Amino acid sequence: MNSIRTPLLMSIFALAVFSTCLAQPEITAPDPVTTTEAVPVTTTEAMTPEGTSTTPTLSETTEDAVEKIKDSTKEAIDLANKKSEEIAKQVDESEQAQEYSAGVLEPIYKMAEFMSFSWFHWLAFTFMVSGVVSFALQLVLAKLAVLMHGGFSLAQILTDSQGLIISLVGLILTTQAATENSTFTNSPAAVLSATAIGVIAGFLFYLWGQSEELQALRGRKEEERIEKAKKK
Repeated sequence: MNSIRTPLLMSIFALAVFSTCLAQPEITAPDPVTTTEAVPVTTTEAMTPEGTSTTPTLSETTEDAVEKIKDSTKEAIDLANKKSEEIAKQVDESEQAQEYSAGVLEPIYKMAEFMSFSWFHWLAFTFMVSGVVSFALQLVLAKLAVLMHGGFSLAQILTDSQGLIISLVGLILTTQAATENSTFTNSPAAVLSATAIGVIAGFLFYLWGQSEELQALRGRKEEERIEKAKKK
């Protein structure tokens, strides 16, 4: 009897426990809570339109630098001009400078008065024309000839450029002086003859100068060849 009662009691106890578990309410997970936090916006971001940048570009920086350089250069030039004017004014007001200037110009004035005749201006005009023609041809044709032979001389180019400028300025001043102090410019025969002789003389001087440059070039090449032979 006890053996039958014990399994029966255990079955009733298990059934009661199972019924209690089924009677408990269903526990559900709480709904997710979404929170929206306000992102702080700086004043610069709020004022800057979308798609734009406040960082200066390279072109803007370069333009600013160029403008600053231009302003600085202009200020330096203005300051230099102002200082030059002040120095020139001081020199002009100096009695010692006036004496030195008169000492330089006086012999030139006396020579100009002594040689103020038509033949002097004819000769001066002829020489200036020959100088312009000679240096102009040497600066163009002679340098091309030297370049075709594989040579180049910057010093000779500068020298011929200086000679051309001096001759051109001298021709202008000679013509001006002849117009004011003689009858040279009133004679077409004198002007044309001086021009023709000056052109011929200038062409001959050009040929002479070109041959001298080519000869100097050959001498330099020979020296280079000898130096190379010695190194070998």
